[in-house]
Amino acid sequence: MTRRGALGLILAAAVLVAAPTAQPAPGTLQVTLLGTGNPRPTMERFGPSILVEAGAHRIVIDAGRGSAQRLFEIGARDALAGVETLLVTHLHSDHVVGLPDLWLTSWVFGRAKALEVIGPPGTVEMTGHLQQAFQWDVDRRSKDEGFPLEGARLSARDVPPGAVFDRDGLRVTSFAVEHGGVTTPAYGYRVDYQGRSVAFSGDTIYFEPIVEHAKGVDVIVHEVISPEVEMRRAQIQGAHAIERVMSHHTTPEQAGTLFSRIKPRLAVYTHIVPSPATAEDLIGPTRRTYSGPLAVGYDLMTIVIGDTVEVYPRKTLSDK
Repeated sequence: MTRRGALGLILAAAVLVAAPTAQPAPGTLQVTLLGTGNPRPTMERFGPSILVEAGAHRIVIDAGRGSAQRLFEIGARDALAGVETLLVTHLHSDHVVGLPDLWLTSWVFGRAKALEVIGPPGTVEMTGHLQQAFQWDVDRRSKDEGFPLEGARLSARDVPPGAVFDRDGLRVTSFAVEHGGVTTPAYGYRVDYQGRSVAFSGDTIYFEPIVEHAKGVDVIVHEVISPEVEMRRAQIQGAHAIERVMSHHTTPEQAGTLFSRIKPRLAVYTHIVPSPATAEDLIGPTRRTYSGPLAVGYDLMTIVIGDTVEVYPRKTLSDK
């Protein structure tokens, strides 16, 4: 089944599999899955990254491999330069390896303000080292090409769980999840905008507190692992390593249990482990514990949350 074929597995009258629209209606909350993959390099699923658009605000959650390319693909320089804030769920490399590209390429394409980076403890230290690593590039481009230095700055904050962004009716709240114990601080995020809401699990094992944090949301975007496919198709070496990967993520049955308690208008899978896992691998096991609206995410899936929830492939420059 193709990535777009997974849309046929959405089962709910309130969820519309729609043709791409030119512009979401005012007051809607729009989510685009820029990358739905994991550390495995593949052209079908880029690294984990999500674009949230609400009014004039553009926020990216995680900057996995290819996040800058996906943004450019859907809107060229405007999409890149328009990103104001990056929310980091945790510091595993597959979630931040695209940060230098997103940061510096958006600067080259016109972002004149510092890129705000918000995340768990360790975020400030990481971004400080990145700025040191790329100082030569920043110095040369600012002098040779006249790009504003302020746009090359990373304005980073380590934040505890709680409200992290509150502007123009757009409110983002972080909450702790479980992804490797206290040595791996990891967050999920909830976004609320004009009565619409979406929650993102980040990377996590089955974690019951997510139910409380996601209570009342229109859409829940959750990570997932297929243990059966991971055992057959994993590219990492060693049984112990594979077991450790599986112990850090949520199975379809476990996710379904959470969805049944959250009762969203739509549940969506992303950060699909391993990348070759298909909709059939994930939908069947989920249905053992959850019968509501469900979709398996693919790169550039867009979810528009308004009076209805609409799902469609995001238009790219090649489509226009």
